[in-house]
Amino acid sequence: MNSNSGGNYALKFISGKYTGGEFPIRPAQSVMIGRASELDVVLVEDMVSRKHAKITLSDGKMLLEDLGSTNGTFVNGEKVQAAILREGDRVLIGTSIFKVTRITHEQLMDHAAAKAQLAQAAAANSSRVTKTGIMGKLEELPLPDLLQLFHTSKKTGVLLVRGLREGRIYMRQGQVYHAAIEGHPGISPRKSFSRMVTWTEGDFELLGADETQFPNELEESIEALLMESLRQYDEFRRLDGTLPPLLSVLNVARPLGPPLHALSKELLDTFQLVYNHGVFQLVLDHASDDDASCAQAVLELIRRGYVSLS
Repeated sequence: MNSNSGGNYALKFISGKYTGGEFPIRPAQSVMIGRASELDVVLVEDMVSRKHAKITLSDGKMLLEDLGSTNGTFVNGEKVQAAILREGDRVLIGTSIFKVTRITHEQLMDHAAAKAQLAQAAAANSSRVTKTGIMGKLEELPLPDLLQLFHTSKKTGVLLVRGLREGRIYMRQGQVYHAAIEGHPGISPRKSFSRMVTWTEGDFELLGADETQFPNELEESIEALLMESLRQYDEFRRLDGTLPPLLSVLNVARPLGPPLHALSKELLDTFQLVYNHGVFQLVLDHASDDDASCAQAVLELIRRGYVSLS
């Protein structure tokens, strides 16, 4: 990250009722954040203390201090008492998430004007702010970062993600216990989660808690789930240029020259998926293996002459 010395900065709200609004950080002035109406950034919600946090820009350093709040202040997924903020850092207070961003000198404004701008953003968002108040765009806040914030702050609810498709991630006290991509009940929770965390475009919205009971809940830590998902994604990307398009039709070779008994159990399972479903995307969807392992198996079947492309 860049140092924040020598520049002009603002808090850009990327979630919460002020989404889209900015509040500049003026040198040698403090920005007070909390529930009290006389403060600079007013967040009227149960999880925010009357005087929650303070941000001061002095001598090129931007210092955030938690003022003894009940529910805490989080920077990049870590609960902090005090932290030096840098460009790109993301701060969670209550249901509001804001990012430290660089602005031009012309964009600086006094606190009264900044409060008025936030009020305009709140009015524009009033019709779409959810009960939890947490919503935004994946382009501003990638899912791995968002989930880390939710984990540290022990959020409970269903994260609705509208990206390549529509999916839901179920959380209890910050722990992911289920995931589903809608319209695809055959995709396992782990595979659904792994796919969603790689989506880079779309919207997210935290809904209230869901009491639905799911068999075989996910039990891994959020760190383990994210690390495995990103590892699989890296492996899948390394296959770029060799994989057929997702909607490619896969054909079982006829006549089938090489013997089936020469296939390992894993390759034989993938061969059966090709026979049953015939489209690369559907084979990936129905495979018990992760996408990267299944894709490698499909490539091996093509190389060895068991499967061909239309």
